[in-house]
Amino acid sequence: MAYQDKTLKCSDCSVDFTFSASEQEFFAGKGFVNEPGRCPTCRAARKAQRGNSSGGGSSSSSYNGGGYRQQREMHPAVCATCGKDTQVPFEPRNGRPVYCSDCYSATRR
Repeated sequence: MAYQDKTLKCSDCSVDFTFSASEQEFFAGKGFVNEPGRCPTCRAARKAQRGNSSGGGSSSSSYNGGGYRQQREMHPAVCATCGKDTQVPFEPRNGRPVYCSDCYSATRR
């Protein structure tokens, strides 16, 4: 398929930007079906904002193979099945069982 440059309007700043033929080909190769709604400047700003909004968690990052991602805040808990001390990525609530990774995997089978 032959792609041609398109002019789109940014949904954030209302500036016209070019969605180039090479970008269209890249998007299609990734399986994306929608055109970008934001200009490159607003996309970069939004991406930076998402990366910095940790919601009170740690500000350190870890490499996940596809890019950098905020490290999740972990909370101490005691496994409801085996009684082992563990860490979970959510705040445990009273009355709700929490499982270590081994016991959780066993219940999922």
